[in-house]
Amino acid sequence: MAKAAVDIGSNSVRLLLVDDVGGEVRLQQVTGLGRGVEATGRLSEESIGTTIDVLSDYRRRAEAVGAPVWAVATSASRDARNTEEFLERAQRALGARPVVISGTEEARLSHLGATRLRSGDEVVVDIGGGSTEVVYRDPDIRAVSVDMGSVRLTDRLLPNRPASADEMAQAAAVAAEALAVVSVPPDRDVVGVAGTWNTVADLVTGTPDSGATTPSVTFAEVDDLVGLLGRLTIAETEVLPGMHAPRAPVILGGSIVARAVMSTLGVDRVTVEVHDLLDGVLAET
Repeated sequence: MAKAAVDIGSNSVRLLLVDDVGGEVRLQQVTGLGRGVEATGRLSEESIGTTIDVLSDYRRRAEAVGAPVWAVATSASRDARNTEEFLERAQRALGARPVVISGTEEARLSHLGATRLRSGDEVVVDIGGGSTEVVYRDPDIRAVSVDMGSVRLTDRLLPNRPASADEMAQAAAVAAEALAVVSVPPDRDVVGVAGTWNTVADLVTGTPDSGATTPSVTFAEVDDLVGLLGRLTIAETEVLPGMHAPRAPVILGGSIVARAVMSTLGVDRVTVEVHDLLDGVLAET
């Protein structure tokens, strides 16, 4: 049976389309839905319009293979005052009403999707635009969602590129403070999912979509990447090998969060997994 899942995040909108013979298509578009929400409390008309255009395209793709759509919306939609207006427009564009899920539910679905081909004992970390989810099984599912992500940190503390030493230090301190509430069992493998981790891995290897099934990044590599990104303009970041240009404005913030996650969890390596929240959504349809 063909089916499709859509994740409307604070930075990107993603599609997982499975046809009736099991073939998969994964697409993502950066729409910046959550940009400015930190300051204004509202989704901007520009970002809503861009997101609606992407949802309309995803609907056409799903209808072409007869796939019903299940859609979820995350941090930006949880926070904004005009979410109801956005959801009504999203429903008209997509043909299905997105469900705004809690951070805990986002974490659970991410863990379900990321560990479907693994042991299930891994700690799964999803760094989004507005929030970061950390989830593991012990033996029941334990999840923590914190209001810290690539877009939120950028909007709050990283207005300039290159970033000043003070801006870098303050951003690192705020990310670390936000994540200080996270505690996980020791000696667990850590798996990173979704856009920030994939972009960090692509920048470390210098190759987008390298084809590796289980790329990984070390703390030293992420730390070096943070230092590099902090010295560059957005235009210089856009042309880095492995960079998906629309993510350039927020990847410094995302990398700082990634480094803080690794420091907080006390791990030297994170494995980057393609299966994630979208797979978790479809697993429960």
